Amino acid sequence: MLRVALLGEQVIADDESGAVLTRSPRSVALVAHLVLHAGRAQPRRLLAGLFWPDSTDAQALTNLRRELHQLRRVLGDPPSLTVTGQDLCWQDSPTSRVDVREFTVAHRAALAAGAPGEAVGHARAALAAYRGELLPGLAEDWVLAARAELERQCVELCDLIGRTPSDDPVTAVAAARRRIALRPLEETGYRTLMELQAEAGDRAGAVSTYHRCASVLERELGVVPAEPTRAALRRLLARPDHEPRRPAAPGLVGRADELARLGELWRTAAAGRAGLVLVRGDAGVGKTRLVRELAGTARAEGAVVAAGRCFGTPGRLPLAPVADWLRTPAVQKAAASLDPVWRAEVDRLLPGTRTAGGGHVAVEAWQRLRFFEGLARALTAGGRPVLLVLDNAQWCDEETGAFLTFCLGLLPDAPLLVAATLRDGDPARGGAAWTAQLRDDGRLTELPLRPFDADGTARLGEAVAGRPLSTSDRDLLHAATGGYPLYVVEALRAHDSPPAEGLAAVLRTRLEQPGPAAREIAGLAAAAGRDVTLELLTEASDLDADTVVDAVDELWRRRIVRESGGSYDFTHDLLRETAYQQVSPPRRWLLHRRLAQGLELLHAGDTDAVAAQLAEQYARGGRPDRAVAHYRRAAAVAAGTFAHAEAIRLLREALDLVRARPASGNRDRDELAVLEALAGPLNAHQGYASPELQHTLERSLALAESLGDAEAALTALLELWSSRFVQGRTVQAHEAAERALGLLAPGTSAAQGGSAHFIVAGSSLSLGHDPAEALRHFDLGAERTRGASSWPIGTRPDVHGPAWAAHAHWLLGHGDAAVASGAGAIALARRIDHPYSLAIALAYAGITHQMCRDRRALGTAVAELTALCDRYGFAYYREWALLLGGWARGGAAGLAAAQEGVANLKAEGAFARMPYWLSLVAELSAPEAARATLDAALAAGEARDDRWWLPEVLRLRAAYDADPRPRLRAAAELARAQGSTALRRRAEADLGVVAPS
Repeated sequence: MLRVALLGEQVIADDESGAVLTRSPRSVALVAHLVLHAGRAQPRRLLAGLFWPDSTDAQALTNLRRELHQLRRVLGDPPSLTVTGQDLCWQDSPTSRVDVREFTVAHRAALAAGAPGEAVGHARAALAAYRGELLPGLAEDWVLAARAELERQCVELCDLIGRTPSDDPVTAVAAARRRIALRPLEETGYRTLMELQAEAGDRAGAVSTYHRCASVLERELGVVPAEPTRAALRRLLARPDHEPRRPAAPGLVGRADELARLGELWRTAAAGRAGLVLVRGDAGVGKTRLVRELAGTARAEGAVVAAGRCFGTPGRLPLAPVADWLRTPAVQKAAASLDPVWRAEVDRLLPGTRTAGGGHVAVEAWQRLRFFEGLARALTAGGRPVLLVLDNAQWCDEETGAFLTFCLGLLPDAPLLVAATLRDGDPARGGAAWTAQLRDDGRLTELPLRPFDADGTARLGEAVAGRPLSTSDRDLLHAATGGYPLYVVEALRAHDSPPAEGLAAVLRTRLEQPGPAAREIAGLAAAAGRDVTLELLTEASDLDADTVVDAVDELWRRRIVRESGGSYDFTHDLLRETAYQQVSPPRRWLLHRRLAQGLELLHAGDTDAVAAQLAEQYARGGRPDRAVAHYRRAAAVAAGTFAHAEAIRLLREALDLVRARPASGNRDRDELAVLEALAGPLNAHQGYASPELQHTLERSLALAESLGDAEAALTALLELWSSRFVQGRTVQAHEAAERALGLLAPGTSAAQGGSAHFIVAGSSLSLGHDPAEALRHFDLGAERTRGASSWPIGTRPDVHGPAWAAHAHWLLGHGDAAVASGAGAIALARRIDHPYSLAIALAYAGITHQMCRDRRALGTAVAELTALCDRYGFAYYREWALLLGGWARGGAAGLAAAQEGVANLKAEGAFARMPYWLSLVAELSAPEAARATLDAALAAGEARDDRWWLPEVLRLRAAYDADPRPRLRAAAELARAQGSTALRRRAEADLGVVAPS
């Protein structure tokens, strides 16, 4: 049976197996057109002209035949599709399920039903089939017309459910919310939802719905709700008709030049040149208001507009602004048409897609760029121009900045503009690096915003006051406010005439105007440090629910807070800061603790989305024990979206709290747990050569040993080996490996046991020990870890082992076995579809081919390795590709690439294999430079005990001696002592001695 999904997605699949048969937009659109005209034959000429209007009639018919052939090839010959030489027709059939047909049939049944319960049942079935707009992403006229009609029918069903008496208020509320999402500018849906919420006793929800309605109408249309909607609110709040109205928001005054410049940038971006505009200036200068005006213009032009903001206080998930953008209904609709592989990446970020109480799928650092690509594709999937608003970019987290840089680089021709605001004078959390990079790439435009002059100040003052100002008032207003729009607005809302005091005093006066309950709620909201819901304010305060609702409504009416998507935030960050300053330190302590307890109660089923908030609130509320647990969970959440820098920050906070406690066994166990969690993000973010990672692992090992925890000690030794080895501390790495091997016990996991054998093999080979013994450990490591789900050292020994073992084979003189071992590692990496393992296998295969002097095979491996490194951002193995590729290429260009690779490795603190790398550079260099480079290689090998390649370095160095024989003899002797048959033969061949077979 076929499943044809046209609502919210575009896919034709096998209904029983779920296998996707086609996602081709053209094929699905052709089926959609036939489905919408089911039972009526569609002439081929009509279809050809409709789908290929720019082609000749003959070519259009040819295109239709080709598309039809492709469609029948993937679908077979479904009974639903009738094909003749003149026309095509879709007939409803038991062999096909089509969501559009299910919706329309249920819609007709709901309207025709006699009994109310029967009508609601059919309406619910229809709404269940309506999973989104028709053919999201397509904008042909026939699609738009059909889409609008289906949406109208969906709204009709929502109204039917809302006006039908029912014992199922949940269904009615859901239908009302659905109606609002479909028609956000129609007040009917809001009034229906308010009535349903009030009947269910959800007074807070009903008031919040009104606030949302008023905010949307003001933002989109510049009007207030109509009298019936305002009357519904008055009934909810039991207020008289003469209740003071909310003061009108002033329109944009001045800024004509700046708005014109933003318009130019928007038109350029919408035409297909993605970029970022940074509106910057002092606090209160009107940055957000200006960008909001641009958003209104873009929205009126049919663009997708999504808004997100950053907060100056900790406790928000990394990439939170990106998550806000992705939750925008228009973005969600467009993203529904993405392939599942990209939708899965989006699902990593949005908390609502995770199983309640469940953890996160384990992720590896190399997957980060694919994750970013999925987010970028989702934001731009609709085929319409996109405006992303980012408020308070000075507080932007590192991952959001990295994503924006990636997105604009990945999609330079997308119709996309990011409009960000940045407050001058505030320390940037992570903004400096990414804005600098975009500036260097030519993708960043900065638009400075300055205070108004005297005339501009007066015009804004008159707009706020609603009356002309006298000359003296105009002069006083500019003198008192300095022309800052926020100060002007707040000053005139706090006083009938311009005040003489400063901005801080004005804001304090504004916050003193509400009643006691509203002031208390303002302090609580300020302590939260970000947007809050009515539910949280009710849970965390000691006021009853009705009082909280009234208090929030008062703050909203006075424009101290604003509603956004069901939560509330201060209308300006300076108001939040002032409200928090007015709370006494002891009171703050209590508020933070109450907020933490409220968050835990409200998110008892799944605290992932608020783990960072919980940690910060408990830390400020004097509960470090609870804070540490939530910091660890928040770090795991952050790492699940590749936000390793944020995970490190969170775990450092936890570490500070743990180390502040008195010494005890419990304290040591908690510290060990935090350090174990910290190792992964440090490695992902800073690399194995990181000194901080080294110190973290050494401290973990010391704690594990003092606590008698053998398993933790083994894990620390395995990871410590990687750090020491990459740093070039070969002897110390081998000591860690042998200690790890000694800790193996019958209960040790296969992954740990196999990893121990692998690291012993690796460092043993590098020290110049017997290659045959190293091979034995490589084989044991690969055998014991085959199929394991995790690898303590960060790589898969069943791939890494055979790849590295190829070098041992070659040193033993078994060239064919070496090539075969490397090829086997590559084949396994391809089979398991693991790009990072494939990069490792290709990198080691490159060394194998170089040792065999096979430039052709080396070039092939390096080309694929380079592509992988570019695709996934593998920095360490990218340097291997530079070095090996430079050697294969030769000449000045090859030398430059090899030298760049060595310099990059040294900059990363990665000194492993340095004698080998320097020998490649020497082979490409002029004699004097080659001699110096080989001397450096010898010194590096001796200093770091990286001895496996030293016989070859000695052999190469002998070529620059007046008498090469002493050094060649030394090379041969060292190779013999190390068991390296291949290198001994090379040295002996240069001596003119025939090596024994």
